[in-house]
Amino acid sequence: MSKENQHEAPFYGFSRRTMFGLGSTLATQVNTRKAERDLSASDPGPENRPLLNQNPNSNTPPPTDNGDVGPIWYSFDLTHKRIQEGGWTHQVTQRELPSSKDIAGVNMRLTAGSFRELHWHTADEWSVILEGNARVTVLNPDGTIFIDDVANGDLWYFPTGYPHSIQGLGPNGCEFLLVFNEGLFSEDNTFLLSEWLAHTPGLVLSKNFGLDNRPSNRSHADSGA
Repeated sequence: MSKENQHEAPFYGFSRRTMFGLGSTLATQVNTRKAERDLSASDPGPENRPLLNQNPNSNTPPPTDNGDVGPIWYSFDLTHKRIQEGGWTHQVTQRELPSSKDIAGVNMRLTAGSFRELHWHTADEWSVILEGNARVTVLNPDGTIFIDDVANGDLWYFPTGYPHSIQGLGPNGCEFLLVFNEGLFSEDNTFLLSEWLAHTPGLVLSKNFGLDNRPSNRSHADSGA
């Protein structure tokens, strides 16, 4: 660096617009601090106090906040819970939390003996058992099967496209948190084994599994003997 340019180094990259922006930001911070100490921040109307207490910086943001600060969290308890015989599930995805572009979460409960049908999806899956006991089954690409029992605090990981199922065990089933590396993932759109069977020609299934493809007079719900 030449001597005549050395005195300009501390100001490299600054412009009149940068200085005006910095001055505006400092003025906003001073204004916010002043407003927090007078009636400007008062709220005489009704408030959801329990919700505000969970995230006070949304109700009284720090002076450093600038512009449109979007939501940075979303509660599972605010989402629709799908309840069916054997358990329930609800999820937080990019639909509920727009800033969550690369991650989605699903909270699921299975009663003892109930199971999440064998399925697969286009996202990797991580999970932690929050309560109870479960049995996980995974089909590997080499044709082998992995089966293991997990309990409170245990983790699992299922790569994209690996068919897997989850069953709640006694005495009280399980509850777990699932995390996916896909913001728009949806628990309602996973590919189920029953759907695959329904959309695969019978001749293909019979050849693959060595089954008789001839019509039967027995009812599908017949338990047999």
